[in-house]
Amino acid sequence: MRRRTCVLLAAALLSASAGCGLTSGSPMVDDVEPGTIGRGKPLEGADLTVTSKEFTEQLVLGAIMGIAFEAAGAEVLDRTGIQGSVGTRAAVENGDADATYEYTGTAWITYLGNSKPIPDPEQQWKAVKEADAKKGLTWLPPARLNNTYALAMNQANYKKYKTKTLSEVTALSKSDPGAVTLCVEGEFANRADGLPGLEKAYGMSIPAGNITQMDTGIIYTQTAKGGACTYGEVYTTDGRIKSMNLVVMEDDKKFFPNYNAAPMVRTATLKKWPAIASVLDPVTEALTNDVAQTLNAKVDVDGEDPHQVALDWMKEKGFVKEG
Repeated sequence: MRRRTCVLLAAALLSASAGCGLTSGSPMVDDVEPGTIGRGKPLEGADLTVTSKEFTEQLVLGAIMGIAFEAAGAEVLDRTGIQGSVGTRAAVENGDADATYEYTGTAWITYLGNSKPIPDPEQQWKAVKEADAKKGLTWLPPARLNNTYALAMNQANYKKYKTKTLSEVTALSKSDPGAVTLCVEGEFANRADGLPGLEKAYGMSIPAGNITQMDTGIIYTQTAKGGACTYGEVYTTDGRIKSMNLVVMEDDKKFFPNYNAAPMVRTATLKKWPAIASVLDPVTEALTNDVAQTLNAKVDVDGEDPHQVALDWMKEKGFVKEG
């Protein structure tokens, strides 16, 4: 998974990577005024830098955050698109950036070094918030948007096998072993929070001959075709789920870690500009998996610009207005 490729880096690299992927950035120049957020322009006089990782969802979220700050009166420097999780985190820690949308599971496992995720999303966020408070970082309330692993199938196979949950997939694998064929990434096939852990948690045992490893993009197309695999590994907020009309299996035993997006803000910045919280809270509350799938698809499927997609959504929701 793109946002988790830094998991294998040693923790010591975090500080060493402080400048990883950073460019000088460029000012955001959207002509926006307060809509339902930013009234009274409580961030007027603030110079804020937003950052993000390099994949589609992060670019959109980074733009959403920056546009919210602009509407509230801030001058915003755009440093979105940093390669890898470690450099993005370091940018906020060391003051090269003020805020980003980060994932709770990434922080808990990748940055804070915990091996076991916390099943309850609210408790996961609280644990991250408490741990990062000691590092000069404040986590604002999380979104329902949860970009985690899942298995999905096409409509024809869904009608044929009628599975809705991973427990039902497990039952199918036992009653009709040949029916459960999987297309997965190589990393997912070997990670403890991937297929090996999934099989253990659900009591599932998929023969090696029923598992095909391939690149992410090919997994989606093959799952949509339904030939090489009945089920494909997907990410729950990927726009291709909606565009290809795939059906996502419910993780009814809550095995996969929670990766809820939440604003991670440099504490010193938040103390100086406390209105950041009230500006971002309504926006974050509106972010769901369905919203993320729609916005991500506009970029990955329709070829639209991530910043423009973010701006259009902010206007559509009434958060901001044209200046």
